[in-house]
Amino acid sequence: MAGQIPQRFLDDLLARVDVVEVVGERVKLKKAGRNYSGLCPFHQEKTPSFTVSADKQFYHCFGCGAHGNALRFLMEYDKLRFPEAVEQLAGRLGLEVPREGADDPRAQARERKRKEGVNLLELSASFFRERLKMPEGQGARAYLEGRGLSPEVQQAFGIGYAPDGWEALKRHLGERGIPEAVQVEYGLLVHREESGRTYDRFRDRVMFPIRDIKGRTIGFGGRVLGDAKPKYLNSPETPVFHKGRELYGLYEARQADHRLERVVIVEGYMDVVALAQFGIRNAVATLGTSTSEEHLTRLFRLVSEVVFCFDGDRAGRQAATRALETVLPLMIDGRQARFLFLPEGEDPDSLVRREGAEAFQDRITCASPLSEFLFDQAATGRDLARIEDRERYASQVLAALAKLPEGVLKSLMLSELSRRTGVDSSSFAALLARAESAGVESAASAAGQAASRYPGRADDIADGEAAGLPPESAPPRGERAGDQARPGGSLSLAARALQLLVHEPGLVAQLPEEDDWCPEEEPDGRLCCEVVRLLRAGRYRSAQVLLAHFHGSAEGERLAALARRELLIPKSARGAELEGLVAHFRRMRQRRSPQEEIDALLARERAGERLTREEKQRLMALLAELHG
Repeated sequence: MAGQIPQRFLDDLLARVDVVEVVGERVKLKKAGRNYSGLCPFHQEKTPSFTVSADKQFYHCFGCGAHGNALRFLMEYDKLRFPEAVEQLAGRLGLEVPREGADDPRAQARERKRKEGVNLLELSASFFRERLKMPEGQGARAYLEGRGLSPEVQQAFGIGYAPDGWEALKRHLGERGIPEAVQVEYGLLVHREESGRTYDRFRDRVMFPIRDIKGRTIGFGGRVLGDAKPKYLNSPETPVFHKGRELYGLYEARQADHRLERVVIVEGYMDVVALAQFGIRNAVATLGTSTSEEHLTRLFRLVSEVVFCFDGDRAGRQAATRALETVLPLMIDGRQARFLFLPEGEDPDSLVRREGAEAFQDRITCASPLSEFLFDQAATGRDLARIEDRERYASQVLAALAKLPEGVLKSLMLSELSRRTGVDSSSFAALLARAESAGVESAASAAGQAASRYPGRADDIADGEAAGLPPESAPPRGERAGDQARPGGSLSLAARALQLLVHEPGLVAQLPEEDDWCPEEEPDGRLCCEVVRLLRAGRYRSAQVLLAHFHGSAEGERLAALARRELLIPKSARGAELEGLVAHFRRMRQRRSPQEEIDALLARERAGERLTREEKQRLMALLAELHG
């Protein structure tokens, strides 16, 4: 449901739920004095260092530092987003989560439409499963048996059958009062413009329901049994299904192992299901598209390692190159990407049947690390004994390294490039720095933005008020480059305003009604506006809840970094400090000429930053004003 979750409900929910019960359902705990202890679920250990306090309603690991309350535990352990974790905790108590602003007619309409689509698709998935059991599904059953799929695996993936008729599903849904227009909108019917006729999109196909992270059916993939084309047919884009975002088998992989650490990306439905049949339950497939940045972002929020699985032919190598380009900017320290190439003529389905699960698992374990694949790819077709070839080799590797986020991996790969070429690593570092500062290919800039936009570590939600936030000594993830460049690492004025709100969300009450004071053209200005709107909408007064809302995003990284910095202004003076900043921003805006504002907006756009709709409208208005 749309709308913000009220702070008062969250406070009441956390007061009523027992963190010992929540954690104890997932971790084996033993009484240890007033607390409970067990093996930490967030890192490998043999001696328990994980404690849960019933008095403080708090968990903490002395080994890896994981800590938080029941809400955060669900987010970290079950890999849930903030609203989903709240819903799950509320469900334990039989409570319905209230939403403020949910009486907005447009929000209600969107929610009704989403539920309408999900219900329709679930009804269709049930129809396909039932048809698989009937006499008309005999051919589909024979096909699945021939592929060696057990009834248990078929049930786990919800596999069904679409009858060989033009209107079987159409009639079934129509009898239940679902209009044809709605069936068309959600990709179940095809509408012919010339004749006005509608008919079932999926006919005589084995049906694979595509589920979202919660297990709700959002689309279908169908494998033809006869000679019709295409061999595989996916649902089109709909209000609930987007191919560039969803991954087939991700829900099932998480159901099989809640502590999933590695995911193997394969090509098709049958590859995923066949691997599952052999006990390899961590495979997912893209839906007729290349692996996108959004796919990888979602996966790295759940796991630390991704293995790309490709055919060993030329097409497979080209697909691997595209995957490498996509994953490079996301490779912050702690993440791994590997590349597995299968023998020519084999796919995961055929290979696992031929050589067995253990041998296939060995292939996954021995897959080439990203660094090895990158170096080997650059060396292909080159004689590194020749200076000219060695120069081209080094240039290609450097171009790739420019896309990597700063970190240990980048430093190690520069050292390895030095070893392989005989050129001092400091020379490469200088070349790389010069290329980045000059904006060559804009690679380093894009990499930095992508890495901060999709962080993989999930330890930035503070528990309790500002006093309980991570110490200043914590690593400065989320720091802006400008912060480091300022003397003593001081903050910009916009960042100072944002820091005040992070430490004391209640200060939002004394801000002006209009947010025209907020310097959106500054790096932290837009985030400051977003935080102000969020605080007002939800009436939040807790830094914990504010950070939870931005969990797993660049904004979350930035806010957590500001929260870690000690706020030196006395509590009694913070309101006046914020008022002074607002007054300063307003004075600066009044002094600014239209041309300066235009230049600032255009500079952001040229740097690859997307302007909001309001900013675009402001830009057009300023241009119109300037040119009469």
